[in-house]
Amino acid sequence: MRSLRTVGAALTLCAAALFTAVAPASADGRDGKDAPTEAGTNFRTATRIEQDQKATASASTGDYLYWVFPVAAGQTARVEAELKLPDGSARHGSATWQIDVYDGLRRHQPCASGTPTRRAAQQDESISLSCTVRQVRSWAERWSNDPLEGAYYVRLTVVDLPDPDLGLPVEAEIKASARDAGGAHADGGKVTPLNPVLRAGVLSETDSEPPEDSGSGSSDDKGDADTSHAVAEPADGWGSGWWSDRWVWTLAGAALAALAGVGGYTLARGPRSPGRPPADV
Repeated sequence: MRSLRTVGAALTLCAAALFTAVAPASADGRDGKDAPTEAGTNFRTATRIEQDQKATASASTGDYLYWVFPVAAGQTARVEAELKLPDGSARHGSATWQIDVYDGLRRHQPCASGTPTRRAAQQDESISLSCTVRQVRSWAERWSNDPLEGAYYVRLTVVDLPDPDLGLPVEAEIKASARDAGGAHADGGKVTPLNPVLRAGVLSETDSEPPEDSGSGSSDDKGDADTSHAVAEPADGWGSGWWSDRWVWTLAGAALAALAGVGGYTLARGPRSPGRPPADV
C-alpha cells in the first residue's frame, strides 16, 4: 500500500508539472508605449512596431504602407490588418486589398494560413486581412527558402480598383504578433539574425556591416548603440535558447516510465504473507 501511495503522489506531481509547462504564457503588455500612427512608404522608411503592438495609419488609396517588426528563432509570425474604407457613395466599384510579408532579405514569404488578399465590395465599410508565415528555424540559412530570424517587413496596399478611386482616404490598423512553436517543433542551431543596418545617405544592404572606424581613436568608442538597425532585438534575444518545454516532457516521460516499472513490479510480486517464513539461504 505504501508503494501505491508513493506512485500516486508522484503521478500527481508529474501531472501538475505537465499542466504548468503547457500553460500559455501571457504576452507582455504594450499599453505603456505609444503606438505608431503612421506607416512608411518603402522598405527603407518602414515604421518600426513591436510584437503585439497595434499600429494605425491614415493614407490614400493606392499608397504602399510598410511596417517592420522582429521575429526570433522558434517563433511563428502572424500579421493582422483592418482597413476602414471610404464611404460607398464616393467609390466607383469594388477593390482588392493585399497584405504581404517579407524577411530581412526582402524575399516574399508565403502565408501558411490566413486571408492575405480580399476583395471589398463598393458597399463594404471595412475589411480584415491576415497572414501567418511559416515557423522561423534557428538553423535556416540565407541561401535557403526558409524564413530567417530577424526583421520582417509588412506591406499593405490595394492591387486592383477603379482609377477614379485613387487617392481616396483610408484608415489602416495593423498588429504583428509571434508565438513560440513549442517543444514539439523545437530545434537546435544558431545563425546571425538578419537585421539590416540603416545608415542615412547609404543604400540599405541586408548583409552589410557598419563601416570600420578608419579615423583616430579606438573602435570600441563606437558600439552597437550608434548603429541603427531595422528593428530592436527582442527582450528574450534572437535565439530560442537551450531551454524548451521538450525538456519537461522528456523528464516527465522518464519519471512516468520509472513509476510504471515500480508499480508493475509491485503488482506482479503480489502481497507478501506476514506469517510466511523467510526462504532458506
